[in-house]
Amino acid sequence: MSYDEAAVERWISEPPKRPGRTVFERDRARILHSAALRRLAAKTQIFVAGESDFPRTRLTHSLECAQIGRELGKALGADPDLVEASCLAHDLGHPPFGHAGEAALNEVARLAGGFEGNAQSLRILTRLEAKTFSLEGRSVGLNLTRATLDAATKYPWPKQGDMVKYGVYADDNEIFSWLRQGAPFRRRCFEAQVMDWADDVAYSVHDLEDALYAGHFAFDQLADFQERQELTRVAAARYAPDAAPAELDEALQRLRAQPYWPAGYDGSLRAQASLKNATSQLIGRFFRAARQATHEIYGNTPLRRYHADLIIPRHVRLECAVLKAITAHYVMTRVETTTRWAWQQELIAELSHTLFSGAPTTVDPVFRSAFQAADSDAARLRVVVDQVASLTDTSAVALRRRLVAGARTGSGAISPDAITQPYRKRFTT
Repeated sequence: MSYDEAAVERWISEPPKRPGRTVFERDRARILHSAALRRLAAKTQIFVAGESDFPRTRLTHSLECAQIGRELGKALGADPDLVEASCLAHDLGHPPFGHAGEAALNEVARLAGGFEGNAQSLRILTRLEAKTFSLEGRSVGLNLTRATLDAATKYPWPKQGDMVKYGVYADDNEIFSWLRQGAPFRRRCFEAQVMDWADDVAYSVHDLEDALYAGHFAFDQLADFQERQELTRVAAARYAPDAAPAELDEALQRLRAQPYWPAGYDGSLRAQASLKNATSQLIGRFFRAARQATHEIYGNTPLRRYHADLIIPRHVRLECAVLKAITAHYVMTRVETTTRWAWQQELIAELSHTLFSGAPTTVDPVFRSAFQAADSDAARLRVVVDQVASLTDTSAVALRRRLVAGARTGSGAISPDAITQPYRKRFTT
């Protein structure tokens, strides 16, 4: 079973530029060389990018996700370059400041239909990344194959009502309908399922490593029953609503019983080696469980597109959930974290308001023509949101400082009070 002509089709037909290279190798290369991927190096994963030289950024997370996804996809018969491309692309739409920035931009963009990082990823791949234009003069982004775009779509449905997770904005429905041609309703392709599990595995294990290294929690805390009760409550609320706290505690205790579980971490070189071994062992544990369970259902037949589903055993899914809950409980709810998030959200809102109020001169030349061609305030707001979402943590701070300084010196049209007051109380906690 191979990938058919529909899977390898591009929105704009392009002849091969290098003989011997597959279409999916070409897609992977386009994503790898994209500006959007480079920008992830200065975007927050859990800890602020640049705050320390150890924790992951969105880029290092994406690279680690790609390594896991590529190997798992290859082991199950999917094209490894296709799976790796989808993993590299899965976080391209994340704005500065991680989930804090995403929440702020969703509020800013409410009159334009909201903001969602996964829908923004599709927008980057098919519209915003500079690579290919149609004969009519419209940018079609990286002009990837249908299969790669589909594999990078974690939530293959548009927003409905108050839906939090979705994969496409209303004005990108044309390309979304094209890439989903022939796909079962709302069903993710096999490669997207592999990407999603690789994402879960990478950040559940590596964010735990980063949190421990930063000193935000100690493994010994998990020996306390009260601590574990609170942790399993977080896990059930955020990541495993179908699981009882006792079942989640059993999952955590299984992990703690593993011989490689790095109890007593003290930051020494030996302790760091032990921690690195634990992350490797945990990734291997989750990798092997999905591979074996899937093989038990489908045998050794190559698995692609809509001919199979990735099988993840329940006990492994719950183990992954409790690892994610450790970071959520010990890092995301810290007073320092929530205070920083409030400041970051106010900055995003203020920056968006300033750009929109001073447009088109405040809009970057890359986005200016789209702003000027927009036929409504909602469409113009979407362009401003595109620009803000493209920024890194550092460039967002720098741009905000420059624009507000311009307003204070009289070179802008907006006073500082007019910029900040509408947002000062909105995101404080």
